[in-house]
Amino acid sequence: MAVLELRHLRYLLAVAEHGNFTRAAEDLHISQPTLSQQIKQLERTLGVQLLDRTGRTVRLTDAGAVYTDHARRALRDLAAAERAVHDVHDLSRGHLRLGVTPTFTAYLIGPLTAELHTRHPGISLTLAEMTQDRIEAALLADDLDLGIAFAGPHPPGITAVPLFTETLSLVTGTRHTRAMPDPLPVHALQEEQLALLSGDFATRGYIDAYFADHRIAPRITVEANSIQALTEIVRRTPLATVLPDAITHDHPHLTPVPLDPPLPTRTVTLLHREGAYHSAATRAFTRLTHDLVHTRDYTPPPSGNGTAESFPGR
Repeated sequence: MAVLELRHLRYLLAVAEHGNFTRAAEDLHISQPTLSQQIKQLERTLGVQLLDRTGRTVRLTDAGAVYTDHARRALRDLAAAERAVHDVHDLSRGHLRLGVTPTFTAYLIGPLTAELHTRHPGISLTLAEMTQDRIEAALLADDLDLGIAFAGPHPPGITAVPLFTETLSLVTGTRHTRAMPDPLPVHALQEEQLALLSGDFATRGYIDAYFADHRIAPRITVEANSIQALTEIVRRTPLATVLPDAITHDHPHLTPVPLDPPLPTRTVTLLHREGAYHSAATRAFTRLTHDLVHTRDYTPPPSGNGTAESFPGR
């Protein structure tokens, strides 16, 4: 059986439009015998006569009329598909699925989304806030295109590209800030009342490990599983907290207080699945993420893979 090709459809439509093989062949820039042969090949492939050649003009048979109707729609849909592909590559449209660990929603996701909308307003975004292990599983299952989390260890099949180093600091409400040494000795935290993230955040694991290393037991007055709630509490009360230093950049009512010795740093990474197809939207978001990190002057990551995240990531 002969293979049906797109040119067969175009040839048939040209003959149907002109009602004449000669004029159709001229329009297609092929010879009349070639055109006639190709139409006959199409009819043999379908097992039905498409053209009535007995009159002075070539006319469609009933089967030919039905077939050309579908052929026109098929060619129209293919043309639309070609335009859609070009639209995707010029970023007039597209979609990105992004997963982030929760602390980034407090300072990074807003600027990233604003920059994406400014540069590429046709790209839509689906944003999911989840733990790092769930982000990695979703990437491996092709349920996400990219993730923003922390440096490894990562499961096989996940690639992490360093973005910047996240610094944790003691954070107080600006209007409640008292005169404190700069930096504040860690043992002075014994006298502070703290509002901290709950234990299901990886950040809390860092904080607890830091306290344990320095043998201090601060008074934890409030635990919250919402960063927004925590920042509001600190803003309105004399309580202090421990959060990424960058959160204070966009919150003038919060003041970072460096500690001595400093809290551990974490390398923020952009995660993706090894060998995954990177759409135009994914590539564009990757570029603008690196650009934004640079322009906002986040701390560059250390050489190599950076500081490892030893908690399940939240």
